[in-house]
Amino acid sequence: AALTVRFLTRRFIGEYGDMEFIYSHNLTVDGREILFHIWDVPSSQQAEEGSSEEKRIQWADSFVLVYSICDRASFNILPLKIQFIKAAKEGQSQEKVPIIIVGNKRDLHHQRVVSSEEGRLLALSLDCGFYEVSAAE
Repeated sequence: AALTVRFLTRRFIGEYGDMEFIYSHNLTVDGREILFHIWDVPSSQQAEEGSSEEKRIQWADSFVLVYSICDRASFNILPLKIQFIKAAKEGQSQEKVPIIIVGNKRDLHHQRVVSSEEGRLLALSLDCGFYEVSAAE
């Protein structure tokens, strides 16, 4: 949620509840107006492997999966999540589904438990993009 709000408003808010939201946002990219719909799902609800998860995957055109560089468990669930997404989306068509892995909390490097190299290697092995960011900064 912090990363989504930072993207949408350029402000950082550190505390969020455990609710999912759908945001809409217009952005000009290469001279074209793009309307984004962002379905922001908290990590507690991402663990679902049922109809809600299937609905989210079918709804989306692309995916940004965020983990905390200070939380190994949030990183470790990514391969399964990505395989689940690819099976659901790519099984229906031959098109590659755009997936980006984002390591958040780069500003908390002193609490880091997942290295940048681990993030890059995971993204490479799963054919995803990779970035490290700080929603706070």
